Amino acid sequence: MTQGTPEIRASAQLFARYREADSARGVLELVITAVPLCVIWALIWAALDHGYWFALLLEVPAAGLLVRLFMIQHDCGHGSFFRGRVANDWVGRAIGVMTLTPYDYWRQNHARHHANSGNLDHRGSGDIDTLTVREFRDQSRWRRMLYRLYRHPIVMFGVGPTYLFILKHRLPVGLMRGGWKPWLSTMGTNVAIAILVAVMIRLVGYGPLLLVHLPIVVLAASIGVWLFYVQHQFEHTYWSHDETWNFHDAALHGSSHYQLPAVLRWFTANIGVHHIHHLSSRIPCYRLPDVLRDHPQLAGVGRITLLQSLRTVRLTLWDEERLQLVSFGEAALTSTASPTAVASRRGR
Repeated sequence: MTQGTPEIRASAQLFARYREADSARGVLELVITAVPLCVIWALIWAALDHGYWFALLLEVPAAGLLVRLFMIQHDCGHGSFFRGRVANDWVGRAIGVMTLTPYDYWRQNHARHHANSGNLDHRGSGDIDTLTVREFRDQSRWRRMLYRLYRHPIVMFGVGPTYLFILKHRLPVGLMRGGWKPWLSTMGTNVAIAILVAVMIRLVGYGPLLLVHLPIVVLAASIGVWLFYVQHQFEHTYWSHDETWNFHDAALHGSSHYQLPAVLRWFTANIGVHHIHHLSSRIPCYRLPDVLRDHPQLAGVGRITLLQSLRTVRLTLWDEERLQLVSFGEAALTSTASPTAVASRRGR
């Protein structure tokens, strides 16, 4: 399905009735996420005496629940999870201690991501770094090597997420000139994390705390970055320069509909319905399925299945000629191909 900008704007206006948050539903969603996480955490701790490998099996659902908590924090940042701003902000800040993410600092960065998603002239705020084929070719050999390293799956989904959540979020890097609010958010979160860690060490000990919680954080961080990656890094996503960039086109066509199995949709709080989320970020996560139910024509837009999403890992560069993401190999072939061959590929 392809929609022009007027039709997309009309669709976005239809979503107004879904934006009303239900605070009682929000409380329920929070409880059925936080309570099981605490229970499973306690079970992992108890299971340490019976063998660590057995305990590791429980780390997976615990990480999934931590991801779901982050998605609730994400909705709070958009002011969509509860009706009142105060409830959204303070629940978001509290969850930020669990997810190691300073809420107000992250919310500011994420707002810029929504405002500029898909704009080649405003990259760098809450995005996966993406170069065009031309930009990559113009880089020095050293910078090309660094970019290849950054886009390598081990870095992108392994080392990178751990660094992001455990280290980078401890300082408001990139917002040094943003006044005192990013610092207050970051340092306030750090203090709260330190207090929580001290209490947990007192209760369970330093070693058990690391053995239980570190794998949960590392796995949840990787899952979270993977979700964000798939939501915008797919073959026929949307990138454009300022003069032709359009918010509604970027929202609908630059964000995927990651169609996951039901259990994974629950753990990810429907964040896979990302094209609708970008069109109207005030829709609570628990109402996103209602939009697809009432507007089934939107289900096929940017649709990616779990299997298809695995193939997006190879996509690393935006080809401004073909208007799609390509791999390093495809970019190299394009650079060495004759104009006739390139024209032939375009015509297929």
